[in-house]
Amino acid sequence: MAIELKNLNKKQLAELIERAASRSRELVAEEIEKIRADVRAYAKSKGYTIEHLFGGRGRKGKRGKAAPKYRNPADPAQTWSGRGKRPRWFNAALKAGKREKDLLI
Repeated sequence: MAIELKNLNKKQLAELIERAASRSRELVAEEIEKIRADVRAYAKSKGYTIEHLFGGRGRKGKRGKAAPKYRNPADPAQTWSGRGKRPRWFNAALKAGKREKDLLI
């Protein structure tokens, strides 16, 4: 299929380029999926799974829920793990003269 580029206007050419780029991405995705299937099949033929070989997927770099490290002396139901932004009660306690170690559980 030959396309005469000289006969295309700017809008048609831009559309052709976008369609070609989209098709190129589709071909890459199809090739990657085929390779993944081949790798899975090879691992299975040897008695392994991808998870055995490379570990589980996802969760890389994510941490689970942390245990509380600090407690609000005015309201013991309010706790903070020490991760993320400091809660208002924590900052208020520091401004009132408390030290971080005073708020430890």
